[in-house]
Amino acid sequence: MTAFALLFTLSAIGIAETAYLIRERRAGEQPVCPIGGGCHEVLESQYNRTFWIHNDILGFLFYVSMAMLTGLTVAGIGPVFFWMVIAVAQVTGAFVMSAYFFFLQWRVIKAWCFWCLMSAATVAGMVLVFALDRLTSLQTL
Repeated sequence: MTAFALLFTLSAIGIAETAYLIRERRAGEQPVCPIGGGCHEVLESQYNRTFWIHNDILGFLFYVSMAMLTGLTVAGIGPVFFWMVIAVAQVTGAFVMSAYFFFLQWRVIKAWCFWCLMSAATVAGMVLVFALDRLTSLQTL
């Protein structure tokens, strides 16, 4: 259950990241880019939407659903195994999307967005938590 508490915490970090980006975009302002200066270039590129939905909104929905799934799992509410399967599927999809966005920044846009990289690191952290949790469960068998 510690793994799911960590996943919940990472989800909260992701919610804060994406909420900030959504707020700045809706206000018509450029987000502060603490490292580098390519945030605006990346966030305003032609790749800022997936299936006509802004990537920050998709990320926000992902993180909120992960927070809900991990919260339900930690609390033991409902079909816990089912929540875990959905969480693994979501994190896998988010990891693939993060890798794609990383590639776009690196090779296509040729600019780096601090917030996008932070989100990719958050998702990578989630993958790491799942992997380490799986390894520790295999060792206890």
